Amino acid sequence: MKDLKAGELKMSVSAVCRSEQGDKYAFVTFQDGVRSAEGKIPECKIMKNDGFAEIEVQQLELYLKENLADLKKMAASIDIFSAFKGDH
Repeated sequence: MKDLKAGELKMSVSAVCRSEQGDKYAFVTFQDGVRSAEGKIPECKIMKNDGFAEIEVQQLELYLKENLADLKKMAASIDIFSAFKGDH
């Protein structure tokens, strides 16, 4: 992983998970090399925060809400089993 420049925010999306009740959800992680935050969709709530100011957390939650459809598509396109495929 390369070093991030100050102000450069990296986002990653997990594969779709299912709760015991069958509800679908995914995690979205934001990192800038110093700070990190983890949100959950479709709730669009930041669940863990390490270093972001409250106003920034609100902005991240707004980003999750405004981009929910695209984030769901990204999560749905992740094949967690592809990591186990290949020549072994």
